[in-house]
Amino acid sequence: MSDLLFPAPSVHTIAVEGESAEFPIHRIFCVGRNYAAHAAEMGNVPDYEAPFYFTKSPAHAVSSGAVIPYPPGTQNYHHEMELAVLIGTPAFRVSEAEALDAVYGYCCALDMTRRDLQNDSKAERRPWDTAKDFGASAVFAQARKAADFGAAKEQRIHLEVNGKTRQDASLAELIHSVPAMIADLSKYYHLGAGDVIMTGTPAGVGPVVAGDVLRGGIDGLAPIELTLMDAE
Repeated sequence: MSDLLFPAPSVHTIAVEGESAEFPIHRIFCVGRNYAAHAAEMGNVPDYEAPFYFTKSPAHAVSSGAVIPYPPGTQNYHHEMELAVLIGTPAFRVSEAEALDAVYGYCCALDMTRRDLQNDSKAERRPWDTAKDFGASAVFAQARKAADFGAAKEQRIHLEVNGKTRQDASLAELIHSVPAMIADLSKYYHLGAGDVIMTGTPAGVGPVVAGDVLRGGIDGLAPIELTLMDAE
């Protein structure tokens, strides 16, 4: 092994219920506009034909319970509550019937978004990277193994900010199901252990500010929490 010029970044992980070992994050794939009501509130037409994706860097992941500063470069910072799917075995060009065999577990997640930068990018037809892929923009709660959680079907998904409900929906509202997402994504990537798929957010997204406390949940999974402090 070659010597390194400086220390390699640490591996970001997700705690797993009942395990002392944690799930190391390899890649983070995110599905856009996967709830019709959210697509509509963003002024978009839901796409039922196929999911579309963007990515986040594993280095930008943090764990539930984190206290983070309001991010730089934005005046419109939004929450997006999501179900995350953790891949545990290789999946390449799999069918929907085979897709769930690759799932290790599930967890609650937050896709934090610099909405003003996203809107600017959309207007200029530019990538969303500055809006979606920045420090502490991917928040993950403790995961539960797939066999213990069961199928993602009609579980409630919700988010409260300072105790007031912002998002409240059902996983049944997903346009593209978990197996459909895995099967489709596996057409383009060799999925493997450590990959995470954030499956999209329901309607009710909105701005948060310094001092806000976000708490969310999905029935059957450990809850998620994030606290915002003043900008650096």
